[in-house]
Amino acid sequence: MTVRRTITRVTQQEQLNFLLTNRLPRRWLTLFMGWLSRLEQPWLARTCIAIWGLFTELDLSEAQKTRFRSLQEFFTRQLKEGARRVDPDPDIVVSPCDGIVGEMGLVRDGSVLQAKGFPYTLMDLLCDEELVSTYLNGTFVTLRLASNMYHRFHAPYDCRVERVTYVSGDTWNVNPIALKRVENLFCKNERAIIRCRLNDSDHLITLVPVAAILVASIRLHCADVLLHLRYRGPNTIPCDASLRKGEEMGWFQHGSTMIAFAPPGVALASGLGLGSVIRMGQPLLSITGRGA
Repeated sequence: MTVRRTITRVTQQEQLNFLLTNRLPRRWLTLFMGWLSRLEQPWLARTCIAIWGLFTELDLSEAQKTRFRSLQEFFTRQLKEGARRVDPDPDIVVSPCDGIVGEMGLVRDGSVLQAKGFPYTLMDLLCDEELVSTYLNGTFVTLRLASNMYHRFHAPYDCRVERVTYVSGDTWNVNPIALKRVENLFCKNERAIIRCRLNDSDHLITLVPVAAILVASIRLHCADVLLHLRYRGPNTIPCDASLRKGEEMGWFQHGSTMIAFAPPGVALASGLGLGSVIRMGQPLLSITGRGA
């Protein structure tokens, strides 16, 4: 049995996984990881990446480069030109990132599912009554970014980013094991709330990148500030950034979760299923009605 298979078998034990990734001092471990990942020492980066490879399959075949000055440069690596095809259909809202579909469905009575039997309210997550009312009877999709995935996220449609709200918080792990044990996890963790007004239909799509242990650091091109544990919140950051479908919006420093909310008139794309892997640029939502 290989070292990776042994480690995987051990860490897949739910109780041990939960203890290792949540009962450690999450904040300090995350701050330490942030410091370590920024060190520009190629030998250190190679060593850390090799150790990381013991825990997960690493595929760099799509990366622009395969040698990195730091661990942060590795985690935020860019892809080769053409590695992702962005669906050009004007009725399709594409996935903003690579991810695994965790939960999806309708917003019922102002609540959605974190995991089976674990609902949370939009008010707790979005902290804005007007925004919550926009998504009543609307649609949501939760995408989990595994640590070995591409960590940059992109505009889901031709749109204008109207506003970003940063909410400071904890750094619970967001893997399926933690989601089944920690109520309102997404509402407890640090996150950004990004309002995207679609150009053609005027629908408002809201993206919520949620930070996690080792990854409490979100970078947005439209907001000239690194959102991380030392940047206190909640804070509203005015924006007026026009983006084309597929244009890069920002990145996670490691890997985490992206939640997308759409109002009535925007439905889930056909073929989307729980547990399925989706890539940035593939259909996520479908515009079924035009108009605000």
